[in-house]
Formats: sequence, C-alpha cells, structure tokens
Amino acid sequence: MANQTQQDNIFLQQAIELAIQSAKQQGGPFGAIIVKDNKIIGKGRNQVTENNDPSAHAEIMAIRDACKTLDDFQLTDCILYSSCEPCPMCTSAIYWARIPRLIFAATASDAANAGFDDQFIVNELAKPYAQRSISIEHCTHKDATKSFETWRANNSRKEY
Repeated sequence: MANQTQQDNIFLQQAIELAIQSAKQQGGPFGAIIVKDNKIIGKGRNQVTENNDPSAHAEIMAIRDACKTLDDFQLTDCILYSSCEPCPMCTSAIYWARIPRLIFAATASDAANAGFDDQFIVNELAKPYAQRSISIEHCTHKDATKSFETWRANNSRKEY
C-alpha cells in the first residue's frame, strides 16, 4: 500500500493480535480496531459463536465500541484496521459509519481457504430478488411510507 505508514503497521499488528486471541478463545479468527488521531477508540473481535449473534463480526464490534466511545454514530475522522478483508455486511457498516479509510491484512481469499467464504453472499447480492436463494417479496401496504413521512415531519430529527 503506497500510503501505509509505520503507525499503520503497528495498528494493523494490534488488530491481528486481537484475531489471534479470538481464535484461541471461542470466537472466530478476526480482529479489528478503530483509530482516531493516532489513538485507539474502538476494538472488536469476532464473537459470533460466543454471543450466538451472526452480526458480531470484529469490524461491527469495533464500530459499536468506537461509536460508544465518541458518543456518535459517524466515525468520519477514523481509520479501521482489520485483520482480514471485511465481508459484505461489515463493508456496508464501514460505509454507514462514514469511516474514510480501511486497512486490512489477510484477503477474502485467505479467509475462504480457512473456511470463511463469503463469495456466495457477494454473488447473491448481485442477483435480482427472484433469483436469490431466500424468498424476498415486496408487499404493498397503505402505511408503507408513513414512518418516512413522520420522520421528515419531525423537525428535531438527527440526519444521517
């Protein structure tokens, strides 16, 4: 990586150490940290099997921790360091959190070789609903957009 610094290597090593720690425990072999102004503000390791929570990926856990630390849902001035290339869910969460920079070590191919292959999900998301392996149905309803109307009418809403 052209812009990678010595500091990046130090933080990436810490994310990898979290992944190793997780692999020794009941979690999956993934770790992530979030840094702002060269200070760690969020840490996460995979806790899917520990928590019986399919969303408890390392990056998600780190995002939750950082948001709690900053008391904000946007991490616009942060860097996420991950032991592995994030899956589609985590990548989406990184975008939603507005994290402008992601640095990862192992690739999705490395993860697939270890039994963590998310290519199926990547392929599924590219298909029209009718061709996906789960049933996805759009159902019209008279109140389908009422929550949006209510939100837009709320002058004290917090935009995101």
